[in-house]
Amino acid sequence: MSQATNQSWGGRFSEPTDAFVARFTASVTFDQRFARQDIQGSIAHATMLARVGVLTDDERDAIINGLTEIQGEIERGEFNWSVPLEDVHMNIEARLTDKIGITGKKLHTGRSRNDQVATDIRLFMRDEIDVIEAELKRLRKGMIELADREADTIMPGFTHLQTAQPVTFGHHLLAWQEMLARDHERLLDCRKRVNVLPLGAAALAGTTYPIDRHVTAELLGFDRPAENSLDAVSDRDFAIEFTSFASILMMHLSRMSEELVLWTSAQFDFIDLPDRFCTGSSIMPQKKNPDVPELVRGKTGRVYGHLMGLLTLMKSQPLAYNKDNQEDKEPLFDAVDTVRDCLKAFADMVPAIEPKKDSMYEAARRGFSTATDLADYLVRKGVAFRDAHEIVGQSVAYGLSSRKDLSEMSLEELQQFSTTIEQDVFDVLTLEGSVAARNHIGGTAPDQVRAAAQRAREALAVLEVGA
Repeated sequence: MSQATNQSWGGRFSEPTDAFVARFTASVTFDQRFARQDIQGSIAHATMLARVGVLTDDERDAIINGLTEIQGEIERGEFNWSVPLEDVHMNIEARLTDKIGITGKKLHTGRSRNDQVATDIRLFMRDEIDVIEAELKRLRKGMIELADREADTIMPGFTHLQTAQPVTFGHHLLAWQEMLARDHERLLDCRKRVNVLPLGAAALAGTTYPIDRHVTAELLGFDRPAENSLDAVSDRDFAIEFTSFASILMMHLSRMSEELVLWTSAQFDFIDLPDRFCTGSSIMPQKKNPDVPELVRGKTGRVYGHLMGLLTLMKSQPLAYNKDNQEDKEPLFDAVDTVRDCLKAFADMVPAIEPKKDSMYEAARRGFSTATDLADYLVRKGVAFRDAHEIVGQSVAYGLSSRKDLSEMSLEELQQFSTTIEQDVFDVLTLEGSVAARNHIGGTAPDQVRAAAQRAREALAVLEVGA
């Protein structure tokens, strides 16, 4: 007589599972997180089984009513999760059988935990992707509106973290927005591959019951059933793809965070973050630490780790399902939580950024940021570019020694380096003239920034309509 404790497979065993092994192999402590999706999938499965005649209507109704009651128990915190039952699936099925009797045991007809868990994860990921996408939209909207408001705010643009050319703060924010737009496309593309139904693949080969997988797919809102039963139960590409999206997104948020941390420092003094996004020091009362961007920057590493973990998890697995795949959930859950929370923090914080316009302007003025404009001016006057480069280099050297920016030099001072320079040079040596001159699509001219913000706003609106 079997002493095994798990009713889903105990018949084949002659002794109970070791207590440590039961704990070691159980997943219920974490996979109970998608109990709602498990019940959702089971209701659709029971509905389909009744439609094809495997269950009676009364059996279907009893199963659905029982599952609905169980959902209520879980939501109220009244459900008793059992480690010996291993996972969320068997816990719910066992409770269903307790409630409605032998009919509860019929629910698993035509399916396996292999295709069941694959379906649950996809349902869970689809729900979470939709939440993450909403936060990403909110962040992009706030960023676009701030960029539009700051289209005229001049700041230094950097290469090698050295002052390069003047840009506008709005232009810089729209560079961030472009990163997020690509992330948004990747997320929506990932969702398409998530939204494929594994249920009906059973353990690995399909089932002998006359199931209708298209009905189940329609009931659960999937685009289509998976084409191959072996692949359906063993595929975790969608999880890897999501963590790949998440890693790229977090890389972008980390780059933004780095700039926010720099900009809030006394050395830059470009922006102020509201107090609610910062903390103080336990010993230095003057400190206002940009903890939110610092923490987002730090959390990036854990998401990278989850991507590598999932790639490594899958790299040597033969077809079809293996117990290894139990290890996909915790990194996936953490990646989801981390991305969602970081996006929420940024969506709340970015629109509240307060630029310190005078500090930005002074920083752009200090670094000879219009040197390229002077070179372009000379070229337009007929000077070869390499000669113009040399003339401007000499002018900058003079400015360093005299502690004058190019725009602060007199015409006579500039003409000692080239007599080609005339009074109209000051039209291009001002910061305003420099940014205004870059008046083409993708340029930093304020009119172009406002136009780019409007295009981004319209593109996001279209995306919402098609979502």
